Parts: sequence; C-alpha cells; structure tokens
Amino acid sequence: MAITDPLDPDKIKANLGTKRIGKKVLVYKSTSSTNDIAAEYAKNKENDGLVIFAEEQTAGRGRGGAGWHSGPGESILCSIALTDCKCSAELLSLACAVAVAEAIGKCGDSEAKLKWPNDIILNGKKVAGILLESKISAGAAAQILGIGINCHQKNESFSAELQSTATSIDIESRSKCDRISLVKRLLTLLDHWLDVAEQDSQKVTDRWRELSTQLGQRVAVLYNGTKFNGHCTGIDPEKGLILHLDTGGVRFFDAAHTTIAKDL
Repeated sequence: MAITDPLDPDKIKANLGTKRIGKKVLVYKSTSSTNDIAAEYAKNKENDGLVIFAEEQTAGRGRGGAGWHSGPGESILCSIALTDCKCSAELLSLACAVAVAEAIGKCGDSEAKLKWPNDIILNGKKVAGILLESKISAGAAAQILGIGINCHQKNESFSAELQSTATSIDIESRSKCDRISLVKRLLTLLDHWLDVAEQDSQKVTDRWRELSTQLGQRVAVLYNGTKFNGHCTGIDPEKGLILHLDTGGVRFFDAAHTTIAKDL
C-alpha cells in the first residue's frame, strides 16, 4: 500500500525552531531498528540531537525485548541520539513521556495520558511507547530515545490479541492525522521538555502527575520478579514510581527493573 503522507526531512526541518532536537534529521524507508542506527551515530558527540525516522522497522523492539510491529507508513517510528545529556535515565524517560503525550494531545473524546513507565494512553488503550537505551562508546555514555506512535492503524491492523489494548490516533480522532505536523510538534516538545528537565526536574514531575493515569490508584508492579501491591503516591525523578505498599511503608521502583503487573 502506498504511503500517503511520507516523512520528508526537509518538511520536518522547515521552520522547526528547535535548539537541540532535530538539528539533523534522517529518514529511512526501511531499517531493522532506528535505535540501532541512532546508537551508531551517537558514537560521534557532534550528533547530539540527531533524529532518525523510519517508515518501517523490520526488527523494532519495545521495552523488555517485546517486538514493535507496524506496517509501512502507519506510525511515527523514531530515535533521538543524546550524546551530552545531563539528566538521569529516569528523569529523561519522564520528560520524553510528557513530550509525547502533549504532542498527541486530544484525539476525539480522549486526551493522551501517561502510564508509567513507558506507555502513552488514549481512551484506555496504548497509542505510543518509549524505549530508552544507554550506550557506552569510547568511554562516553550516550542515551538513545526511541519513540513509536500509532497513527494510521485501523482496528484490524492490530492482531486479535492487541485489539483490546492498542489504538491509533486515526481510530480515536475518527479522521486521518497529519504525520508531518505531529512530528514537528513532537520534536518541538521534546526540545522544550529536555531543556526543562536539565533546569528544573520538579516541573517535569509536576506535569507527569497531571497526565498520569496511575496517581492515586492501586498498582501492582513486578520488581526483579517479585510482585508488590500498593497505592501510587507520586514519582521521583531519580528513583522512579512511589508506592505506599499494602504491607505498609513506602517504596521506590525504578523503571529499569520494574514492570506493571497485569493483575492486582
């Protein structure tokens, strides 16, 4: 099927106005993983803020090694190379999630919300995800920020297993989104929230709380294979999700070692 709104680097960069994110933009017709390509570019510190897009990934991955499947031109699939990031991985993940949710905004009757650690939710279903990977090259650390946003999928685009949990912007808005406009909003907001994160982490956590679907709710998490139940009372930009445990006491759960359990 022909791609009706191909991602064009010149259109993406036109009047973009960002200081850091998107100074360099590359678009691939197909690649195994944009994160892998961004990691190669991140070996050169001059590529800080470089954005890699792909119309299709043949080996896209999500958190925990899960696959990320999308037909050609159906999604926004991108990775950002950050070779000089002053944020912790936890704070960087929060800032990125806020930026993605704000870029998607309101679709139909639903507004994009956050489900820690890496899901963006519309109408109770996942519309986007984030994969943050740390890379070490020549003794220097780089962060690779991978983002996938479902745009043009129909219900039947998803497997039977995913139809109850996944959605797209087109499904929720009942119209066809403009991927170029969405990309420009995304890069602008990433540029903004990464700058905010490096200056004032509290503003990031405050905005995360406003967008969270879990704040004040009972949550079950798996931490290194052990299940914990409790009420979500907040987020810490360094330590992760804060739960007041059913067994008493308060505990922090970092995203690197924690997943949300399906059942309480």
